[in-house]
Amino acid sequence: MLKVLKSGLFTTIQDAGRFGYLNKGVPVAGFMDTASAHKVNQLLENNVNSAIMEITMTGPTLEFDKPTFICIGGAKHSVTLNNNPIGHFKVHKVLPGDVLSYGKLEKGFRSYLAVKNGFRTDKILGSHSMYAPVTPKSHLEDNETIPYDSCEVFSPKIVELKVDSVLDNKVLAVSKGPEYGLLVDKQLEALFFKEFTVANENDRMAYQLVEHIAGHKVSMLTSATLPGTVQLTPSGKIMILMKDGQTTGGYPRIFQLSDHAISILAQKKFGDTITFKLG
Repeated sequence: MLKVLKSGLFTTIQDAGRFGYLNKGVPVAGFMDTASAHKVNQLLENNVNSAIMEITMTGPTLEFDKPTFICIGGAKHSVTLNNNPIGHFKVHKVLPGDVLSYGKLEKGFRSYLAVKNGFRTDKILGSHSMYAPVTPKSHLEDNETIPYDSCEVFSPKIVELKVDSVLDNKVLAVSKGPEYGLLVDKQLEALFFKEFTVANENDRMAYQLVEHIAGHKVSMLTSATLPGTVQLTPSGKIMILMKDGQTTGGYPRIFQLSDHAISILAQKKFGDTITFKLG
């Protein structure tokens, strides 16, 4: 078992997501930054759907009770294993009694911890991903334990990756949403030639942006939405649904973020800036 000595701000177990239940109002959930999550699983030669730990801003302190191999990636924290600094996107061996500690956040917002063969938490509706009320809790808490497999021997094909990080990228690639045609020139000019700031209202459900554009008076029926759907409210506020976002909405769906753009946005926090690019 992995003991959570300190849980951090909002630490969860996630996998690729929970599919097939949108029509019942159950969000996909899963990795916010899929690009980084896949890389830490790849280095451990795990299935890309293996359950890993997603760490938001303030990281945890964790104690291992059996040997395994780990990989960290995503946002850059100062991370130590038994008080010794360890590198990102690199395979590390841990032994019983080893303590992994997350310190200062240096860049980005969400980081990932993978163990060999993935965490062995219960699957609910086909996924390990934490999302209350589908799962008993929304995030990990102090002093709980997480099951994982013992692994004493592992010879990875690749021990370290030099990655093109999403942390420095602020351009979000979008495609036209179902209601894109309702936008007028003034709105399009603002959307594509303006820099937007991430508002304080940002989490796994949705990101809001500080700057508004011209609003609208469009009345529409509630329609299906997905992670990455960009909605425009009547007041001109922009809202971007994320992995735990609602499955339907009544605002015009002007854009749809690419998967890579969702990963980029997932690493942004309050005060960071983004731009939109069609294509």
